[in-house]
Amino acid sequence: MNPKLSPDRRADLVIGQMTLDEQIALLHGVFPRLMAKPPADAIQAAGYVPGLSRLGIPALTESDASLGIANAGRKDDDATPLPSGVALAATWDPKTAFASGAMIGKQARQKGFNVLLAGGVNLLRDPRNGRNFEYLGEDPLLAGTMAGASIDGIQSNHIVSTIKHFAINDQETGRMVLSAEIDETALRESDLLAFEIAIEAGHPGSVMCAYNRVGGIYACENPFLLTDVLRTDWHYPGWVMSDWGAVHSVAAAKAGLDQESGQQLDKKVFFDAPLKAAVQGGDVSAARVREMTHRLLRSMFAAGLFEHPIQADGLDTAADSLVAGHAAEQGIVLLKNERGLLPLAAGARRILVVGGHADVGVISGGGSSQVIPPGSTSFPKPKGAPLWGDGQMYHPSAPLAAIRARAPGGEVTFNDGADPAAAAALARNADVVVVFATQWASEGMDVSMTLPGEQDALIAAVTAANPKTVVVLETAGPVLMPWRDGAGAILEAWYPGARGGEAIAKVLFGQVNPQGRLPMTFPASEAQLARPTLPGADQAIVEGFGAPTPKPFDVHYPEGSDVGYRGFAKSGDKPLYPFGYGLSYSAFRYSGLKVTGGKTLTASFTVTNTGPRAGTETPQLYLTVGPRRRQQRLIGWSKVALNPGESRPVTVVAPQRMLADWDVKAHGWRVDGGAYKVAVGPDAATAALEGSAMVQAASLKP
Repeated sequence: MNPKLSPDRRADLVIGQMTLDEQIALLHGVFPRLMAKPPADAIQAAGYVPGLSRLGIPALTESDASLGIANAGRKDDDATPLPSGVALAATWDPKTAFASGAMIGKQARQKGFNVLLAGGVNLLRDPRNGRNFEYLGEDPLLAGTMAGASIDGIQSNHIVSTIKHFAINDQETGRMVLSAEIDETALRESDLLAFEIAIEAGHPGSVMCAYNRVGGIYACENPFLLTDVLRTDWHYPGWVMSDWGAVHSVAAAKAGLDQESGQQLDKKVFFDAPLKAAVQGGDVSAARVREMTHRLLRSMFAAGLFEHPIQADGLDTAADSLVAGHAAEQGIVLLKNERGLLPLAAGARRILVVGGHADVGVISGGGSSQVIPPGSTSFPKPKGAPLWGDGQMYHPSAPLAAIRARAPGGEVTFNDGADPAAAAALARNADVVVVFATQWASEGMDVSMTLPGEQDALIAAVTAANPKTVVVLETAGPVLMPWRDGAGAILEAWYPGARGGEAIAKVLFGQVNPQGRLPMTFPASEAQLARPTLPGADQAIVEGFGAPTPKPFDVHYPEGSDVGYRGFAKSGDKPLYPFGYGLSYSAFRYSGLKVTGGKTLTASFTVTNTGPRAGTETPQLYLTVGPRRRQQRLIGWSKVALNPGESRPVTVVAPQRMLADWDVKAHGWRVDGGAYKVAVGPDAATAALEGSAMVQAASLKP
């Protein structure tokens, strides 16, 4: 077949030679990990769909991903774990997102996979969501931009990436039964906007629909999401696959679902014999089955699966871990640094390292995305964790060893933190203390914002004993910090991946000047959340095979599109740390703002490094007030690397759609004509410069 033909034309030519049975065979796949005798060419992983050798259609071999090639029970697996999604988002750097995606896409090919179940872009509406670590924060522009870049990187390897979980799958508690209740305007301006931006930027071959219901209808058979929005409004050409166990009827095909994944987890294999019977009975048209097959094949052609068949090969884990390490270094956020405690002085003779299994490695998130490189250590799961999955997995990059390597003339001792009083006694005699605190989160469960165990008491005791204490957090997202005032410095390191220990040590000792910025707001208390009590928490749900089915319930989103910092701007509440926040070992000054209008807004200004070190600043542009609506919105940003004393002009152009409101009656985006006020600053709560300009009215198609 002529490769110069369009993917759509090539798909049509292949389908013209296929029987109904052959088409249907491509529309449902198995979960090899649950098979006693999987197909010979299947890999122990998430998914497999047989190919059709008669027509040269390759099989689909699918791996869970986003943070690396997930383990799925394979022994001695050598995949490289990336830092968590929120750590990647904290870099605010699409180039790093692309490089990270390209690395795991390369490893996917080398391991024999041609589909990565990546691209998680659900917004962080609740800090307690156990899967937040896989995602990219609370803002649709930041999350969509970073997800699109990552997907683009993955697919540069001639494999398919998904984007997931479509849509508003924003908590894990009761995810199989809950119904997300939100009005269309709010949904379009928040969660759906993140997907829209990412799809436009990354062109994922497939969209994975979610477990939950939206407006009472399961996401994987929701015609509003799968047909009205995705196909009609966004003109998405690829195929929609279900999440594993998310199909409830053959009717899902008519709603817009194209492929049933992990069929063993559904009540029956709906897209096999039942789908054929529905076609023969006239309930589902043969044309619809052809369309489903077409969308799958055209994505396979577009990604290059036919011209670039998978050939398993060995990994270059040394080089690939450098990619993960670079992302970790960029994503670490310095939250506090009293009296210049950091970077640590080279002459510090007595360093005490406490807690967090810092002698073992760095923690990672659980669930289907779990990557387990050689040398990892597993600790037991906490109460309430899913019955399936691995334990609390620590990747073999021990911060303790990395700290010792950077303090060769010093005395570096370790205390496991099990006894706060004993740790405090040791802290009194140390020049500096580094306390590690961890929070494990996992798919299939939600978490508290309070650090687990006695870690808050440990930190409080140590900081009281020695004010020169650095607290390093390895968490899935925001946590409460009752000990904050007593800490000398605080680093948020997230789940830092393959070289996490080294990345943390580099920041501690000043080899890397911290440049991470928060991709979400850190609330001061759970009372500041839109839903202080987590919906469904009253059922004490534990997810797993044989576990009781929870009762269905609704989750209402009255905050609408005022997610995270937008809601704080409206309420006036002061968070613990604002969206976009992050300190540096340098200092920066903003000056000379000029805002011009027209079809959109352009902000030009100068950033100067007034500190003693080279550093990177991330100036952020926010809309504060429009002609008819007051809603703070991130509408652009830049990253500027500056030497001491250096100044550089910066220009940020706002995407026109970020100035628009969704108009239900007009069924499109509406830019109101008039004056738009903006602020430029280092975070959502700090307006270093303010200005305004006139923007022309416009109507934008969805």
